[in-house]
Amino acid sequence: MSADTPSVEPALKARALNKRYGRVVALDNADFDLMPNEILAVIGDNGAGKSTLIKALTGAVTPDHGEIWLNGQPVAFRSPIEARNLGIETVYQNLALSPALSIADNMFLGREKRREDFFGRLFRTLDKSHMQKVARQKLTELGLLTIQNINQPVETLSGGQRQGVAVARAAAFGSRVVIMDEPTAALGVKESRKVLETILRLKERGLPIVLISHNMPHVFEVADRIHIHRLGKRVAVINPKRHTMSDAVAIMTGAMAPPADEAA
Repeated sequence: MSADTPSVEPALKARALNKRYGRVVALDNADFDLMPNEILAVIGDNGAGKSTLIKALTGAVTPDHGEIWLNGQPVAFRSPIEARNLGIETVYQNLALSPALSIADNMFLGREKRREDFFGRLFRTLDKSHMQKVARQKLTELGLLTIQNINQPVETLSGGQRQGVAVARAAAFGSRVVIMDEPTAALGVKESRKVLETILRLKERGLPIVLISHNMPHVFEVADRIHIHRLGKRVAVINPKRHTMSDAVAIMTGAMAPPADEAA
């Protein structure tokens, strides 16, 4: 069923989100709709409120007003952990990795696996071998980096490899929604291609994905719909098959009015 079909319940929906920081309006009655099994790109100029929107949807920011629904159920996340516990995985621009911890520890950060034997029950001993095995498997499946040592600290990795770990973590554990904020920003051409392939692979698994990106060729290559954010709100949702990159940029900057049938 088409993502544009109105009878389909969005996987993630928000209405009239507001967020102010003093006199600065970060979100101004912002609406959002992510349909099941689609890749929704979110674009907007710097300061448009994209990151605040995503943080509000994932519990990193508490909106002043507005409502959010996940699979038709109202939710009010007080922290990113609450959102993650309900199956929303996010790759933030700052990656949210702990540099001193290993690759495996970062993959399982906040969801550590305890041993199932006496030591695990009594002393809460972690099942290191299980976590290392799963981390290696997930990273290898995604092909995001060549693993020399799954236990090496993340601070020893290149920027692109760190990005790979963050993307792999979201891909491995996202069960309802995966949100990626500029996932290819620190990557080269080859690594960026791997991330785009991962996004398409996640869609094949039936997961809806939100892609926040300034890279228009990437957006138009993988997105089913494009949410255009301007001055703290959604101004249009366009179909990349019916519009050009120039159209998207013009609507984003206010140089072109949103098409009547696709205006927010």
